[in-house]
Amino acid sequence: MASIEIQMTAVYVFVDDYLKAHPGATQWRRSNHHDPAFTDAEVITIALLQGCLGVPTLKQSYRYVAAELRSAFPQLPCYARWLARLHALSAVLGQLIQAATGRIPMDETVYILDAKPIPVCRPMRHGRVRLLREDGAYFGKGSSGWFFGFRLHGLVHHSGPVLTAVLTPGNWHEQDAALALALSVGGGIGLADGGYRGQELFERLAQEAQLLLLTPQTVGPDKGRRVFISSLRQRVETTFAALWDRFIDRVYSRSWDGLWSTLKLKMLHYNLCRAGIIPA
Repeated sequence: MASIEIQMTAVYVFVDDYLKAHPGATQWRRSNHHDPAFTDAEVITIALLQGCLGVPTLKQSYRYVAAELRSAFPQLPCYARWLARLHALSAVLGQLIQAATGRIPMDETVYILDAKPIPVCRPMRHGRVRLLREDGAYFGKGSSGWFFGFRLHGLVHHSGPVLTAVLTPGNWHEQDAALALALSVGGGIGLADGGYRGQELFERLAQEAQLLLLTPQTVGPDKGRRVFISSLRQRVETTFAALWDRFIDRVYSRSWDGLWSTLKLKMLHYNLCRAGIIPA
């Protein structure tokens, strides 16, 4: 595996090149520090090192940089200021996710829709949990049973990269976010499981998003078609499994902004690896 220094350099070059090519990406800043000494590219690079290091929290990534890579970041601010800067760049993280997919060949317009729970506590704490309740965390039910937290809805290209994601309260179902996901692409074929079945959703996605939604119920009893869909859907399971390996299901955030930024960083790191931007 490439060293941390090599991975850090590759990440920084990608982020810095994007920000220089899109100066409007950070026009949210309106202050005396419009052009800070510690750049936005450095802020995001440190955050993405969490995935490279395989540590569960952003604080651990920051502490590693402060202790081992301080010479690479001579203007490193304190942790609180760095984290505030990172959350302010949440919209840029979304743009970088899309930019990374541009480095991955994607000829066919075949996509996979799925949703996964993001629990914010263990089941034993369901009776007294308050974390992120005011930000929308709620009870939902997944394949593994009840959970308290959020649900991450994703649209993945059949070759693997994450194209779009929506974070909703845990009690939202798969179909509630399906149209928003479908509208993010210019039509095509969408493969999904039984949670997306129903004629109403099928017609709505076809009419409003030009997306042909195929589920096991849509293709009927034809064994060949069902096997084909199942084989493609295994790829989205692989994608989510890779995101899980990046601690996407371990929530340490104490705010909505922190949680959403953290999830975006996981998806961005995954896409960078898929694109070969982060060397193996």
